Amino acid sequence: MKFISRLLVAGAVAGTAVLAITTTGGAGAPSVVPVADEAPGYAVEDFNYPQADKILAEQGIKLKRGDGHITLATCGDPTLLEVWARSKEKVCFRVTGTKGYLSLELPAVYGIKGNDYNTDVTMTVDNEEKNFDVTKNTWTPVGESADPQGRDHMLLEIITSK
Repeated sequence: MKFISRLLVAGAVAGTAVLAITTTGGAGAPSVVPVADEAPGYAVEDFNYPQADKILAEQGIKLKRGDGHITLATCGDPTLLEVWARSKEKVCFRVTGTKGYLSLELPAVYGIKGNDYNTDVTMTVDNEEKNFDVTKNTWTPVGESADPQGRDHMLLEIITSK
């Protein structure tokens, strides 16, 4: 079996590249091997919260879906949105961008400390949906603390805008 090699030298801005093309057989064409049989698949965003199962198992917080602009954060930064619940005490969220959306299930919520965003929350109590506007940079009574009967409310949605 004979091997014939050709070198193709091309000048480039950063230096010179050398490409060796190897052919097999006497008068045959160059041997070509595909790098991949198929093109990579498409990435499709389903808007499910990343690692939601792990967060539920470790922290007991059920995060469902969102647009990525409201994310669970470690409390301590005064710019975070703080949600207070009897089930978890304080849960904090970082808000980015001009608008955000997060669907979750957090029971027994009674107060939210707003940040620099306009924030609206949707909650349920006894199969009834309630909406609350959260005041910027201050505490807003929601759920149990805003209910004349003091019933437990489950936080279902957070929607923010600048």
